[in-house]
Amino acid sequence: MHPLARQTSTNGDQETNSIPQDGENQSRLVRSARAVLRHVKHHVGVGIICSVAYFDPGNWSVDLQAGSEFGYRPLLFVVMLAGLGAIVLQSLASKLGVVTGADLATHCRLLLHDRPKHRRLIRYTVLYPLYALSEIAIISTDLAELLGSAIGLCLLFPALPLWAGVLVTAGDVLIFLVLNGPSRYGKPAKLFELSIIVLVFAVFACFVVLLVKVHPDWGNAFLGFIPDKELFDGHGNILYTAVGILGATVMPHALFLGSFLATQDRTGEHMPAPLPSPRENNELRFIQAHLKHGIVDVVASLLGLAVPINAAILIVAAAVFFRDGAGSMVPAGLFDAYNLIVQHVGKAAGIIFALALLSSGQSSSITATLAGQVVSEGFIEWRISPFLRRLITRLIGLVPSMAVAIAVGKPGINTLLVASQVALSIVLPFVAFPLIWLTSSKSIMRVRKPNHQREKPQQASSEQVHEEVSTGAPHEEDELIDFSNGPLLTAAASLIFVIVLAANMYVIIILALGRA
Repeated sequence: MHPLARQTSTNGDQETNSIPQDGENQSRLVRSARAVLRHVKHHVGVGIICSVAYFDPGNWSVDLQAGSEFGYRPLLFVVMLAGLGAIVLQSLASKLGVVTGADLATHCRLLLHDRPKHRRLIRYTVLYPLYALSEIAIISTDLAELLGSAIGLCLLFPALPLWAGVLVTAGDVLIFLVLNGPSRYGKPAKLFELSIIVLVFAVFACFVVLLVKVHPDWGNAFLGFIPDKELFDGHGNILYTAVGILGATVMPHALFLGSFLATQDRTGEHMPAPLPSPRENNELRFIQAHLKHGIVDVVASLLGLAVPINAAILIVAAAVFFRDGAGSMVPAGLFDAYNLIVQHVGKAAGIIFALALLSSGQSSSITATLAGQVVSEGFIEWRISPFLRRLITRLIGLVPSMAVAIAVGKPGINTLLVASQVALSIVLPFVAFPLIWLTSSKSIMRVRKPNHQREKPQQASSEQVHEEVSTGAPHEEDELIDFSNGPLLTAAASLIFVIVLAANMYVIIILALGRA
C-alpha cells in the first residue's frame, strides 16, 4: 500500500476510534446530569428544612452580640466549629432514621420505657426527664422564633408596639391550616417543603445584599476563622457568647426533626411498613436508595446555607458595630443592628434586614412545631394535631415574651433571646448522647442482607420486635450488614459531645460566680 494511503487509512481509524470516545464522554455527562437531577427531585428538601434551625432568630441575637462586642475574632472560628459539629450530629440523625426507620425520640422510648429490670425507676429517672428536657428545648426554640418574628414585624411597621408584634406573630398557628406538614409514616409534603425552601432562600438572598452594602474588612473576616487564644483568656463574656453560639447552631430539636424526616420514602419505590406496628429495621434496598443522598443533602445544606448565613450575621455586626478595633459598649441587639444599618447603609438595607429576620422567624417557627410533634409522639406516644400542638407551645412561649415586652422592653428581649440559646446549649448533651450511642451500636444499626431463597416475614410478635428494635437481635441464620459509626466518626462525635459538655459546665460556673 502507498504510504499516503496508509497514512490516510490510519487517520481514518483514529477518527473512527475518537467518535465512540466522544460519545462515551457525552453519555457519562448525561448520566451524571440525570443523577444530579434525580437527587434534586427526590432528596433535596430535608437538609434545607433542618438547616432552618441553624439560622433562626436566636442565632441572629447571639451572632450580633458576638460581632458587635468582639469583632471578627475569635468567634467566627466558633461559628465554623459549631457548623462542622452540627454537620456531624445531623448526619448521624439522618443515618439513624434511614437505617432503622424510627426517629430519635421513638428510639429513646423503645430503649427506656420497658426495660426488663427497674422499669419504673428508669422511666421516672431517665426517660421522662429526657422528655422534659426535650420539651424545654422546643419551648426555648419557639420563644426565640416568636420574639424574632415579632421584632421583624415591628421593624417593618415602626408604629406597631412590641407587645402587639408578639401577639400578631403568635397567631401564625393558622399557617398549619394551609401547610400540611409531612406525616409521620407518609410521604414528604411538597408544598410544606417548597414553602420552607422559599423562606430560606429569601434569608440567604437578603444577607448576600447586606454583605455587599456594609463593606466588611474581608481580610480580618477571613482571619476570624483561624483559632485565637483570646477565646480562652478568662473573659467570661467571650465564652458565655461562644456557648450561646453552640446552642444556637447545634439545635437539639433539629436532631429529632432530621431523624424523623429521614424515615420517609423519598423515591416512592420502597415504602417501609408504618410504625408503630411491629417492624424491623428498613430493608437494605431502602437504605441504599436513601442513605448517601440524605447525608449529601444535609451536608450541602448546612455548609452551603447555615454556616454562611451564621457567619454573615456576625460579619455584618462586626462591620457595622466593631470599628477601629473598638466594640460596642453594650451588646448589640436586633433593634440596634437595624438602626445602625439604616444609619450607615440606608433605609433599603434596613428593610432587607427586617424581611430576612421575619422570614427566618416564620420558617423556624414552622419547623419547630413539627419537631415538637415528633418529640411528643416519639417519647410518650401523645398523638396531637400540629395546629393544637402549635397552640399549646405558643401559649407557653407567649407568657414570658409578653411579660418581658411589656415590663422591660427592647433590652429585655435581647437578653431573653441570648439566654434561650444558652439554655439550648445546656440541653444539647442530653440529646446528643443517645444519638451517638444509638448510631454507634452494631446491634441497632445492622440490617439483614436480602435472602432470595426465603421470604422474609413482614410482621413479628410485639415482644420479638421490641427485642429486635431495642437490641437489634436478629435470627441467628441471617447474614447482617453493619451501618454503625466507624471508630473515626464515633471519636469525632464524642469529641463534640465532650466540648459542649465542658463549655456548658464552665458557663454554669461563671454564671454562678456572676462573671457573665
